[in-house]
Amino acid sequence: MEFTVADEKSGPYAITCGPDGALWLTLVHAGRIARLTVEGDVATYPLDTDDCGPTIITPGPDDALWFTRFRDHRIGRITLDGAVDSFPTPTPGSGPFGIVTGPDGALWFTETSADRIGRITTGGRITEFPLPTSGGFPSAITAGPDDALWFTLNQANAIGRIDVAGNVAVHSLPTSDAGPVGITRGTDDALWFVEIGAGQIGRISVDGRMDEFPLPDRSARPHAIVAAPDGGCWFTEWGANRIGHIGSGGAITEYDLPTPSSEPHGIVVGPEDEVWVALEIGRVCASHP
Repeated sequence: MEFTVADEKSGPYAITCGPDGALWLTLVHAGRIARLTVEGDVATYPLDTDDCGPTIITPGPDDALWFTRFRDHRIGRITLDGAVDSFPTPTPGSGPFGIVTGPDGALWFTETSADRIGRITTGGRITEFPLPTSGGFPSAITAGPDDALWFTLNQANAIGRIDVAGNVAVHSLPTSDAGPVGITRGTDDALWFVEIGAGQIGRISVDGRMDEFPLPDRSARPHAIVAAPDGGCWFTEWGANRIGHIGSGGAITEYDLPTPSSEPHGIVVGPEDEVWVALEIGRVCASHP
C-alpha cells in the first residue's frame, strides 16, 4: 500500500514514528516536514527556507520531533502541532546528518563535513566533540545498549562509539570501501548497519566484534536499517528498489517494492509492527509482513 505525501521532486528522505502514533518525514528537497497518519491523512509544515535540506528525523525526549538540516547546518525541532524552531551548529559548514536521542536526555547528531559529533539539549545548547578522523564523513547515529552512541563513518570505513563524556573509539570494517551508512540497535543488543558500497549488512557487538553478511545482489546499495520485533532488522535497498529483512542469524529475504524506481530511503517499524518506507518519488509504502 502506498500513500502520496508530496510531489515527486520533494522527497521524502527519512521517516520515524512520533509520540502521537503518526509517521513523520523529512521532505529533503522542499524544506518541509510531513506528518502521515496510519489511515493516510497527510499534513505538511514549511520550514523557514525551502533549501535547508531536512534530512534525518527522530523523536525527542520532549514530545517533539528533532531533525537535521544538512544544507544550512542547523538542528531543527517541530512540535506535534507544527511549531518549528532551529539552532545553528557552532562549526560553520558542518553538514549535520544523523540524529538520535541519547541516554542522557539530549539529542546527539553527526557532522559529516566537520569530523565531529554534536550534542544538543532540548533547550538548544550545543556541544561538539572532535573525532580522530579526517574526512571520515560521520553519517547515521543510534543509541547503543551500553549508554553510548554508535555511528557510521562512511568515508573512514569504520564504526564509531562515543560515550556521553565525549570519549571516542573507532572500529575499522573488515571490508574495504564498504561505505557504512544506516545503523540501528538490534534487539540482540548489538549494532546492525548497512554497507552501501559493499552491498552487505554488518553487525558489531559492544566489545567490537564484527560480522558481515553479503546481500544476494551486491549492487543493491542498502541505505537505512531498523530493528524488527522478531529479532532481525529491516533495511532499504536504494539501488534495487527493494526492502530486505535479515534474521538474527544472518538469513536474508528481499521484497520488491510495488512502484518501479521508487528510490527507497528511510525505514521504520510502525505501532502495529508494520514496515513503513520513505520513497523519494513523493510516496510512503506500508507493508504488513
